[in-house]
Formats: sequence, structure tokens, C-alpha cells
Amino acid sequence: MTSGSFGRAMLWSPAAMTLLAAPALAEGGEHDLGTHMPLWTLIPFIGILLCIAVLPLVAGHWWEHNKNKGIVAAIFAVPVAAYMLMSHGAAGGHVLLEKGHEYASFIVLLGSLFVITGGIYIRGSLSGTPLVNTAIMAIGGVLASAIGTTGASVLLIRPLLRANAPRTRKVHIVVFFIFIVSNCGGLLTPLGDPPLFLGFLKGVPFEWTLQLWREWLLINGALLVLFNVWDQRVLNAEEKARPGSQLEEVQKHEPFAIEGGLNFLFLLGVVFAIYGSGSGLFNGGKPWPIGIQEGLMVLFGVLAWFSTNKANREANRFSWTPIVEVAVLFAGIFICMAPALLILNSWGQGARDVAGMKFGMTEPWQFFWGSGALSSFLDNAPTYLTFAATAAGMNGVAVDGAHYLGDLLQKGPAAVALMQAISCGAVMMGANTYIGNGPNFMVKAIAEENGVKMPGFFGYMVYSCCILLPLFGLVTFLFFL
Repeated sequence: MTSGSFGRAMLWSPAAMTLLAAPALAEGGEHDLGTHMPLWTLIPFIGILLCIAVLPLVAGHWWEHNKNKGIVAAIFAVPVAAYMLMSHGAAGGHVLLEKGHEYASFIVLLGSLFVITGGIYIRGSLSGTPLVNTAIMAIGGVLASAIGTTGASVLLIRPLLRANAPRTRKVHIVVFFIFIVSNCGGLLTPLGDPPLFLGFLKGVPFEWTLQLWREWLLINGALLVLFNVWDQRVLNAEEKARPGSQLEEVQKHEPFAIEGGLNFLFLLGVVFAIYGSGSGLFNGGKPWPIGIQEGLMVLFGVLAWFSTNKANREANRFSWTPIVEVAVLFAGIFICMAPALLILNSWGQGARDVAGMKFGMTEPWQFFWGSGALSSFLDNAPTYLTFAATAAGMNGVAVDGAHYLGDLLQKGPAAVALMQAISCGAVMMGANTYIGNGPNFMVKAIAEENGVKMPGFFGYMVYSCCILLPLFGLVTFLFFL
């Protein structure tokens, strides 16, 4: 979903996941399409990414309107859709239908969580001190593996922004929130991020990802320490630059209360729909038919809307602008990234080269950086499956079985190391860009709706390159060499 994108196992229905999980289809299928797809078909995807990065800088007022974002998305997406249909017929149409369903599931998930959490108002004693901010992010990092990075992000970002409302410099707070809560925190369970959920559907035991606790603890612990030091320095600078005590200002207390608590039940209902659909609960172990999971999420969202006091949303400054912005841009992204994913899939399976280069990754560190780099700009779920299928082929495991990744894990420590590297790369490096994971853009939009002037696409990447890449290097050295 994003690019890179769920908690996105949380974004897709099992039926769509099953389609994507087949790296090689019959002749005329997606694998065959990827083999023959010309590299120029990547241009629209690159173009829409550049527009997202550049237009806010050169035409900021024009770009503020979601109508204009829709025009840009259509300029790039419509030619891709036309090419897929005119050049590849039924196979191209199948890919577009699949992308349409993925997009619908993506928006339904984000929309339902957006509405549900928008009705939860945390009133009172949250203070925007470095210690409290760090504690909120730590809690979010844990919740991300329980209710998904999307659920944890939309639940906690508004209380965090309100706690820091008196402060003037807040960009770093939102950036670190995206790093931890929207991405790296979701590493421990299949519910945390979509790639891990796809692995679960393909035979990885539900509890297997818990063994990644060391990588999870290192990356999130390091980010929390860095954030606390950074935030303390920023607050100290504000103390000197502004009249009065800024520490006293952010420590003002009111009675603590959580209003709209019924919405937590609806939130758990969304998690149940995701897990139950993928696990085949009440359906003999088979994934639920298309539409049931999405229908339940819509139902929980509607119930939350009508059962929540309107004052809660007013207190949260709730508006539809952030979700509309995400829906408009990602409609174009989903279509434009289809050729890129097809080419990646075929390249990873050795069915083609790219610019004269064969897919040459064999070591865990290569899979960590390869899956991570592509997950930063492409949907991390199919990227995960492509690299996982390649690892299975390297170990003599056929990828046409329903639980082939479970079989891969039985091949010994070397195979396990590859899967650990792929899992960490796909989840962690979604934090590298705004489009690396669905919650990233959502958090950015909510922050801007609340008056935080967030950096542009490249500005955000300055943060991620300076902070995350050295930490990913440390993860590589300690776990994947």
C-alpha cells in the first residue's frame, strides 16, 4: 500500500494477499507480465513521487487543495491503466482489478480507524515534556505490534499533538513518532505490519516474529533515547528563547479522563476482522470471502460515528481533510506502482534482468537492505513476498504451496536468517519515506491539520537518512553479517 505499506497486512483482504503471494503465475499471468514489462513503465511512478516531493515546495498554495492532488494523480495513473488494458488485455485488467481491491481495503482500514480513534478523546494531564513524550512513543511502539502500526498511530497522534500544543518546535516529535509508532514498533507480531501478516498466511508461525525482539528492542530503544535527548535540547532552547517557563507551560494539569471509551471495542473489532479473516475463523480455516472483512470494518466505523459524542471529535479537531488527501494520492500511487511491482517480482525470481543486471542477492545483509530499500518506495507487502520467494527458491522450497514459508523455516539457520533479514528490512525501512507505509502519510496529514508545518518529501528524508540509516547499519552489523 504504499506504497509501502498496514499496519498493512491490515490493509489487504486475504483473497488479494493470496493472489499477490503467487510469485509465478501461469503463462500470461502477472509473472509473465513482469518479465516483458518495459522499464519505461516505471516513469509514471517516479513522476508521481516527484510531484509529491516537489509541488509542495514550488506550488504550495495550489497543492493544498485535494482537487489538484487528484488531477496530478490522474495524469500519471490513467495512462498506466490504459497501457495495462490495451497492451496486456485480460491479464492487465486482472492486475488493475487486484490493485483496485487492495486500494479499497487500504482506504476502508484507514478510514475506519480514522473515524474510530477520532472519537476517543484523552482529556487532562498529558504534558508535553520530553519524558512524557518518550513514554507515549514507547507505549505506541508496543501497541503497534498489538493493534497494528496504523491503529496505534491514529490512536496516539492527536493526544501527543495536544500535549505539545504550547511548544513551538514540534516537527521532530512527529518525525520520531512516525519512525517508532508508525513503523519500527510493528515488528513483533503478524498484526503489526502487513508483510508479517502475509508471512503468517504463507506458513510462518504466528509467534515466530517474537524472536525478532532483539532487533525490535535495539531499533526502538535507540530511537527513544535519541528522541529524549533531542527533545530535551529543543525544550531547553525554547526556555532560553521564549519568555516565561516553557516547562511549566507544558506541565499544566487538568483532570485526566478518556472519553469515548466504547470506541476501544470497535477498535478491537477491526483487529478481530483482520485476524479472523486471515486465519479463516468460522470458515474452516479458509480466508473469508472478499468483502466480509471490509464490510465489518465499515460497520465498526459507522457504529463508532453514531455512538460517539460529537464533542469528542470537536475536541480532537476532527476533519475529513487528512483521510481525503491520503485517499486521493494513494489512488494514483496504487495504479502507478503496479508495473514496478511486476518488474520487481520477475527480477527477484530470475526471469529477467533490470538495466542488464541480474538479481544477485544471496546474503542476509543483502536481503535486509534490498527488501528495505524497495519497501521505502514500493508496497512493502509484495516486496516482502518477492524476496521471501527468492529465499525459498535458493533453499529448494517450491513456492506453489499454501505454507511454503513455513517449509522454508525448516531448512535450517541460514534460511531463518534470510527470513529475519527480510522481515526486519520490510518493516523497519518503511520509515524512510512518507510513502513507505500507509500510516506515515496519515500522521503527516493529521499533524499539518493541527498546525505543525511538516517537512516536504525530501526534507523528511533528511531526517530519515541522518537518523535511521546509521541505526540500520548497526542492525546489519549486529544481526545480519
